[in-house]
Amino acid sequence: MENPERVTYFAATDARGKYVPFGIKAKDRDRHMYVIGKTGMGKSTLLENMAIQDLRNGEGFAFIDPHGGTVERLLDYIPEDRVKDVVYFAPFDMEHPIAFNVMEDVGYDKRHLVVSGLMATFKKIWEDAWSARMEYILTNTLLALLEYPDATLLGVNRMYTDKTYRQKVVDNVKDPVVKDFWTKEFANYGDRYTQEATPAIQNKVGQFTGNPLIRNIIGQSKSSFDIRTMMDEKKILIINLSKGLVGETNMRLLGSMLTTRIFLAAMSRADLPADKLARLPHFYFYVDEFQNFANETFAEILSEARKYKLNLVIAHQYIEQMEEEVRDAVFGNVGTTVAFRVGPFDAEVLETIFMPKFTKEDIVGLDKRQIYLTLMIDGVGSAPFSAVTIPPIEPPPVSSREQVIAESRAQFTALRAGIENAVIEELAASEAAPAPIDARMRKKPAPRAPMQREEIKQREAKPSAPKPPVQREQAKEFIPRPSAATKSPEDLKSILRAMTAKTGAEREQKKSQHQQSLKGALTDVIARNSQQPTTNNSQQQPKQPFEVPEDALRKVFKGEI
Repeated sequence: MENPERVTYFAATDARGKYVPFGIKAKDRDRHMYVIGKTGMGKSTLLENMAIQDLRNGEGFAFIDPHGGTVERLLDYIPEDRVKDVVYFAPFDMEHPIAFNVMEDVGYDKRHLVVSGLMATFKKIWEDAWSARMEYILTNTLLALLEYPDATLLGVNRMYTDKTYRQKVVDNVKDPVVKDFWTKEFANYGDRYTQEATPAIQNKVGQFTGNPLIRNIIGQSKSSFDIRTMMDEKKILIINLSKGLVGETNMRLLGSMLTTRIFLAAMSRADLPADKLARLPHFYFYVDEFQNFANETFAEILSEARKYKLNLVIAHQYIEQMEEEVRDAVFGNVGTTVAFRVGPFDAEVLETIFMPKFTKEDIVGLDKRQIYLTLMIDGVGSAPFSAVTIPPIEPPPVSSREQVIAESRAQFTALRAGIENAVIEELAASEAAPAPIDARMRKKPAPRAPMQREEIKQREAKPSAPKPPVQREQAKEFIPRPSAATKSPEDLKSILRAMTAKTGAEREQKKSQHQQSLKGALTDVIARNSQQPTTNNSQQQPKQPFEVPEDALRKVFKGEI
């Protein structure tokens, strides 16, 4: 039985030179804890000390570390009697990939949480290359796959290249809106539309699924650990997402997916009667540098997690790392705020929490390990006060690190060769059609050479019906109309952002005016030439066709001049 009065120590009072250790009661941790401060001030040590006490007290928790150092040290503190309770999630251990399928067994009414979490992550990673069209197609792809048994993220690109696989998935869809998209909209898309939209998605998703480090983890249909079971049985999930070993983009993707699944596992407790829910243990969720995984779903976690006994301890370096929605959720739902030294901008924001006791000048001038905080005590927030964090807890004389890693591998991983063979067999069994060629890569027809004056005279002398003016044909040959018709507003915004970043706003404005002037001149000349009647008088000297070099036209319409 949990003791609601149990204290988890993390600091000591420093008033009048008296250092008295204190902490936060278990019953007050359900309002979450927020830690902010510059690098090297002691944030990670604070989280580490609290997690070590949870280990020794028999509590269950998950710890996401994007640097790897803190969770590596935690392995040294695992008590011998808890070695088998640990799942060590280390993606860089490529010879022993763990299985984690974010799309596994998602309830019909919870699909939107998985999709919104993934979409928010993708949008954040590919911000400069994102478009509303990509989001629309990818959302319907994920919603369809979530209804298909044993689907994984590897199925995303198969939905665009494998007609047989796509038909199987669509036949299984029960959501009428999603089914209507695939049977009517997508089926009736022209080649040009699919050639513009789907290759962009395939390219982005393929960056993850093509990497064996990620593919061997997310490509397994059955996860090797169940987060809901770990919560109810007080197990330990240690997640080492060291971006130096897995890469920053992969770290963000895996961290966001794990965060979403932990929240879904907590929400599944809502199906229990109130008396049974009350008997379930609290589960603590530590997230260092949480801004890497913070999106709209994370904001919802902060707002709703308390109901399901999921208690968060989150830390990062500065406020501007958070999006506005996440920032509002943090300051609106967190009960305990701990501030180390921060920069001037953050100090102004935090001053509103700690005033009138402490000013922004005080916050900027904090020493290492010194903190200002407001502490939740028996459900009520305290007045601001100062303290110093306790030093790192001494490690045990004998480390269980190697034993923990070996036990986790034995229980929750498989050999790399077996996983890769299974993935290859699955992909080989599909009747994959070739991926659509990106419209930008298609070979353009060779431009027609301008007609010579003698050839024009010969054609005018013939009694046959006059041909269209050469100028009009030539203009059609060069103007890339499809690109203008298929560009969405979001695509244009991305292009404009890139151009502005490269050349500067002033130069871009002049270039745009130059382009419009040239386009207007070309349009007027072509219009005047097309309105003039063709004459059969062989003695009348025909006007020389208006000719513009191909290279010049291409540069005009591409925006290069």
